[in-house]
Amino acid sequence: MHDLLADRVAGFGTSIFSEITNLAIEYKAVNLGQGFPDFAGPDFVKQAAAEAIHADLNQYAPSPGLPRLRKAIAAQWERLYERAVDWQTEITVTSGATEALANAALALCNPGDKVIMFEPAYDSYLPDVTLAGATPLPVRLHPPDWHFDPVVLRAAFEQRPRAIWLNTPHNPTGKVFRRDELMLLAELCQQYDVVALSDEVYDQLLFNDAVHVPLASLPGMWERTLTINSIGKTFSVTGWKIGYAVGPKELNHAVRQSHQWVTFATATPLQDAAATALEQAAVNSYYDTFRQEYDERRVLLERMLTEVGLSTLAMQGSYFLNADISALGFTDDRAFCRFLTTEIGVAAIPTSAFYIDQNDVPPLARFCFAKRLETLAAGGERLQRLKS
Repeated sequence: MHDLLADRVAGFGTSIFSEITNLAIEYKAVNLGQGFPDFAGPDFVKQAAAEAIHADLNQYAPSPGLPRLRKAIAAQWERLYERAVDWQTEITVTSGATEALANAALALCNPGDKVIMFEPAYDSYLPDVTLAGATPLPVRLHPPDWHFDPVVLRAAFEQRPRAIWLNTPHNPTGKVFRRDELMLLAELCQQYDVVALSDEVYDQLLFNDAVHVPLASLPGMWERTLTINSIGKTFSVTGWKIGYAVGPKELNHAVRQSHQWVTFATATPLQDAAATALEQAAVNSYYDTFRQEYDERRVLLERMLTEVGLSTLAMQGSYFLNADISALGFTDDRAFCRFLTTEIGVAAIPTSAFYIDQNDVPPLARFCFAKRLETLAAGGERLQRLKS
């Protein structure tokens, strides 16, 4: 059967995410591995979707997205970042941020191009770049504070890459890139004429007074940056798969060339509901409540892990915590996560799964706190078994 597959996909085997999920189901483990909420999205968002369906907004939307949603996204950019965005030409709605990432790779990368990406990296980046025929140039983030070496970053730019993939707030580390770090990145992008894709799906999920700075907001970067975001992450409706790309007309046009042949359009009633979500969240207290509730979960999970000898690394954004497993005598994070799932009854993801270069990967496990407090508490009870 392998001979029937194209070379571009033949190397993609079963991921560790699928393996851990299957083990969690088999062993009835509390799943703190998968990165999506196990609780309902807000009522005002769900009600908007129901109303859109009953209003018969059920046929194809315009391929770039419903005008109402694109206008709401443009209004949000102007409100948050004082950036006037042309909703007609500078915003494209996609079937999740994942599609936007894939469209961007296909639209921006030629076979043989090089793409810088910080590692550990969200797991779809490498396949997206590989399927586009490009080659990744990993630049490592170093724990415990997840800093990068500016000399290494500059050396990567000296290899004349086509693009750089940025993720802030960052999955899996929870790092929020500082303004000075982004200024260096912006300087190098302009010096070497590199286009940037900035995945900012956790931009509303910040802790400990962290400040999110969109890469596109820095001087000289709007013209060369595509910013990717997600309604599903912000409003806890990940199954809706509503993402979008914001950026200059030329880059959005390129994304649309791919988007029209991949999905053509995204679910119309859910786009309409997403517009309602953005419009209402701009005037109610949703974002404050959203952050407060997640911060409560973050503090709970951090305490649970620390109590059993799993020290957590600093994070400022997203809904993931990384824990150092070495104090428990483990150096192999994949073996640890299998043990944790099958013997302790709690699922987590080995952080090595997010690395391109597997040399000297730190022994860490990623835990997700986008869970009900009851789910986290149940996981905490099981984690106590690590002390016996």
